[in-house]
Amino acid sequence: MNKFKKGDKVKVITGKDRGKISQITKLFPKLDKILLHGVNVVKKHMKPNKSNPEGGIIRKELPIHFSNVMHIDPATNVVSKIGFRFLPNGRKTRYFKKSNNLYR
Repeated sequence: MNKFKKGDKVKVITGKDRGKISQITKLFPKLDKILLHGVNVVKKHMKPNKSNPEGGIIRKELPIHFSNVMHIDPATNVVSKIGFRFLPNGRKTRYFKKSNNLYR
């Protein structure tokens, strides 16, 4: 089970976008990277091609390493580490270690 899932609310803790809060839009588990909405945005100069006939400068989000972000507990609005726990019915779930709340 992965600690990060699409749609999780996270805070960037290092890098040029430190302090930004965003949601995960895409995961790259083999590279240990995640793509966040509005974080690590770069400008790329594109030549004209069929998909972009005008070319020009395009703003693009690049993935960042998952070690540079932490989960935000929606109940307390504080960053926290994630742990795993088995529920009484035998199902494995995630929980916030700081507040001991289940991840919903």
